[in-house]
Amino acid sequence: MKLLAKRGLVIATVAISGLAMLGVEQASAQFLFERLFGGRNIRRVEPEPKPEPVVIPKVASPQYYTYKVDSLVRVDFGALISALNDPADETDEAATGSIMVAAVAEPGQAPAIHLPAVDDTATTFAEAIGHLSEFELLAEEDIAAALLAHYTANPEFMWLRDGKPSHRAEEALAVLAEAPRHGLRASDYAVPALDRPAADGEAIDEALRRAEFEMMLSARVLRYARDAYGGRIDPNRISGYHDFKLKTVDYGHALEVLGDTFAVRTYMESWHPQNGAYAALMAELAELRASEENAIVVSPDLFLRPGGSSPEFAKLLAIIERDADDAMRAEFGELLTASAGTEVYSNELVPLIKAAQEKAGAKPDGIIGPRTVEAIAGDSKADRMDKVRIAMEQLRWLPSQFGQRHVFINVAEFRARYFDEGVEKLSMKAVVGMASKQTFFFQDEVEYVEFHPYWGIPRSILVNKYLPTLVSDPGYLDRIGYEVTDGRGRRVSSASIDWTAYGARPPFDVRQPPGPRNSLGEMKIMFPNRHAIYMHDTPEKHLFDRESRAYSSGCVRLQDPRAMAAAVLGWDREQVEERLRGGHGQEDVPVKIPVYVSYFTAWPDQAGVVNYVPDVYNRDSYVLKAMDKLNEVRTPEV
Repeated sequence: MKLLAKRGLVIATVAISGLAMLGVEQASAQFLFERLFGGRNIRRVEPEPKPEPVVIPKVASPQYYTYKVDSLVRVDFGALISALNDPADETDEAATGSIMVAAVAEPGQAPAIHLPAVDDTATTFAEAIGHLSEFELLAEEDIAAALLAHYTANPEFMWLRDGKPSHRAEEALAVLAEAPRHGLRASDYAVPALDRPAADGEAIDEALRRAEFEMMLSARVLRYARDAYGGRIDPNRISGYHDFKLKTVDYGHALEVLGDTFAVRTYMESWHPQNGAYAALMAELAELRASEENAIVVSPDLFLRPGGSSPEFAKLLAIIERDADDAMRAEFGELLTASAGTEVYSNELVPLIKAAQEKAGAKPDGIIGPRTVEAIAGDSKADRMDKVRIAMEQLRWLPSQFGQRHVFINVAEFRARYFDEGVEKLSMKAVVGMASKQTFFFQDEVEYVEFHPYWGIPRSILVNKYLPTLVSDPGYLDRIGYEVTDGRGRRVSSASIDWTAYGARPPFDVRQPPGPRNSLGEMKIMFPNRHAIYMHDTPEKHLFDRESRAYSSGCVRLQDPRAMAAAVLGWDREQVEERLRGGHGQEDVPVKIPVYVSYFTAWPDQAGVVNYVPDVYNRDSYVLKAMDKLNEVRTPEV
């Protein structure tokens, strides 16, 4: 029997193998198996279904936008003509602040105006305004409304005297023409001359020309006020990283002042930022415009170590030789002469490059990269002018004066400064947000210093950094010593939470307790804001040795947080060190101090010398694009 069983098994095996070799499908083999073994039920083991993959959500970073510009509107002079035609309506409109729009006369016809008993100046103005029915003046919507409101309430010439431009008008026109001194476009504020020659076939209508001149000058002066005071572009339309309360001009008040003062230039120039940084940038722009172009341009992508070669290296040596001072020539003059034109970065040139790096303020490591090229060769004249104009525009988004005491953080420069009585008292290196987690551009006020702080994990970091680990290892936060609390503030175990159930909005707060491993180090300096950005210490001190320091998740790490804490608290350093011997706690600053978290690729030092730094976030390009968009809207001047 055993022999027969073995023979049966061999036969079945051979038969199945043969069928498989002949290409018979698996189903046929199964049928044969059942015939050989009498059709007995064979239990199949179905494979377990694969679990659905867990989708890990992400919290998206702010985005850069396609800049949108508001369209200009045509000033509706028909409303002004109607108001002057009906003084009763004028009174009502002055009370309500609105202007009624009435039908305009047929093209080519000046509507009849029924005038109240007014003096000759008002009569002349009203007659001139009656000629504006066909005049197309384009302006910003709020400026157009301000013009109509002002001249409805004040029906008289502000810029003309005896039919000619007054001294007030001449001063205003001179300031408008000087717009390029402030990085602005003169064409944005151009006003046709009142005494310009007639075009071919043009019949000069003196009354119409006077009316056009009056309205054009008022409209362009208000545009100048808008641009000089608050900026040409809206920073909040550039990206989600820009967060500003927009500065607006009271146009009605501005026209009232302009109509009453002889110090027109002084008043118009007061609209610009009134701080030393802006003055230094103005001086730099003037010098750039007057200087010759730097003829030697080195590729910003050059990267070279000793032993390497590049045609760009010869250009860099030429710049070093051109800009060398007496000390540099005394030490390296012969080497520079002997190496002129070489493309090979030999070992004997390393001391020269290190000396040039140190002289230019770059890290003297002998490695030639973008920051070394930037420091030694600088930008082209055109690039530097763009950077200065952008910096002047960005300054208009901030208060005209920063305050006697303030903290100024320039993210692009990786530097934080403290000012007291308008004088720089502290300047230190900073580590800022990486390109994918950029530090925002905004202003706030320092309120308190927290010693031995907890680190409350922002939702974006919890979701993007920790959630992928928590899906497979829910107890991870427990093991690394982080505290988790629910919506009621109760401590819960990380391991007890189904982290896949809440998507990108887990209803839990996570924080890291104080200690030597705390990401915030021994203190944080708080100016509470919706971006969860603040200044703090860090255990990663080695990052301050790097030239480019964009490594954080958005907050600003300070090289010397004890000094900054002492400054904002009004303490000396010993008091801070004594406080650090205690435990966790908070110390309020005596008076809230403005803090400006900014981004300038051209910025003056305390001596007024403008330094240029790389655009680590590529933000300048978005500002330039926004300016180009605005230029497109304003260019077809009428």
